[in-house]
Amino acid sequence: MEKQLAKTAGKVAKTVIEHTPEPIKDKVKEVVADKAKEKIVENVQDKAHHLTENLESAKEKFANKVEGNAEKAKEKTQDVLLSARDKLGKVVEAGEELQKKVSSTNKSNDKRKVKNVSDIKGIGSIKTSKDIKGATKIKTIKDIRTIGS
Repeated sequence: MEKQLAKTAGKVAKTVIEHTPEPIKDKVKEVVADKAKEKIVENVQDKAHHLTENLESAKEKFANKVEGNAEKAKEKTQDVLLSARDKLGKVVEAGEELQKKVSSTNKSNDKRKVKNVSDIKGIGSIKTSKDIKGATKIKTIKDIRTIGS
């Protein structure tokens, strides 16, 4: 029924336009053009307002997402740093125990004592053929003191 009403209104408008004088037609065209401009401006403003609202909501969602991800990254970083600190603490403890064992080994006369550089003979402490006693340097019976003398 609305379609028939719209068709009838369109026919009536055409017949009215045909029978109206030219100055009124020009005035109507101006008014219709002004109204069309106003409608277009309102439509564009509504769309811009709707776009601005969508942009603000998207901005808020993005900010919330970034904050959430930053919080997760912070927690993960703290967990990694704590585990690294624990591992380093264990390494330090193991190093201290090893150092205690090595230092206690050096202090005692244990057979398992590890020789260091100062314990190794150098080239100067090795006897050469000149350092070996010859037949003339050997003590004789005269040189040896007896118990009674």
